[in-house]
Amino acid sequence: MKRVLVLGAQGMLGHDLVEACTLRYEVIGLSKEDLDITRQEATRKVIKEISPDVVINAAGYTDVDGCEKKMQKAFTINGEGSKNVAKGCRYSGAKLVYISTDYIFDGEKGSPYSEDDTPNPQNIYGESKLLGERYIEKFLDDYLIVRTQWLYGSHGRNFVETILTLAEETDRIEVVNDQVGSPTYTVDLSRAILTLLSKDLRGIFHVSNSGSCSWYEFALEILRLAGTEKVEIVPISSCILNRPAKRPLYSVFDCQRLRKEAGVDMRSWQEALQDYFNHRKG
Repeated sequence: MKRVLVLGAQGMLGHDLVEACTLRYEVIGLSKEDLDITRQEATRKVIKEISPDVVINAAGYTDVDGCEKKMQKAFTINGEGSKNVAKGCRYSGAKLVYISTDYIFDGEKGSPYSEDDTPNPQNIYGESKLLGERYIEKFLDDYLIVRTQWLYGSHGRNFVETILTLAEETDRIEVVNDQVGSPTYTVDLSRAILTLLSKDLRGIFHVSNSGSCSWYEFALEILRLAGTEKVEIVPISSCILNRPAKRPLYSVFDCQRLRKEAGVDMRSWQEALQDYFNHRKG
């Protein structure tokens, strides 16, 4: 049985990755407390000692606005940390799966982004994640770069729970309606990654639930499924929020490569969200 090491195992995606991979592999999950990937020698030593066949790097600094304020931290964790993991994999002969983001694109294409489109990040988070991609391409041949977006899941803070909490506290919620993407359930993403591994595929893959919506439309669907009718969702533009980090206005993915090479046809974001509610606790 192959051994899989999941880094960032205590995170929202990490939890579901461990659960999904346990169905087929021997899995070891490490949190950031277990391993600081910014420490090169420690990272190489731990990977060598565990001797995994596959390393899934779901560790990262994902606070998008925080990255603007703590630029050095973003590049150290998402860039240099990813390089350390890549070098550790090369040293140990392990395959690497790296979780990347739609924020490496500028959002100006106006149609779904394919793996061949040229990145042009508009914020520090996107720049730091793209640097991680570059290091992996430089140091490894056997890798998967899995770009995804708008994640939510049962094991961490997410947009769904934020909206539900706000709905209990107020009768009016403002949500941006000029950013369009594909909400992606971490359970579905984890299963897709498992399939990519089982077929021993390599390279860059875009993975998201199918269909697209604005954050405003996402919020409306969340409250519909929750049966909350008294709360008004008010659409606003991104400029009103004036967030530190610029977001791409349109970052929908073209997932044809995933469909053609892995045989994975991701279900709609609406179906996935319903499933999340079906399994939601509290």
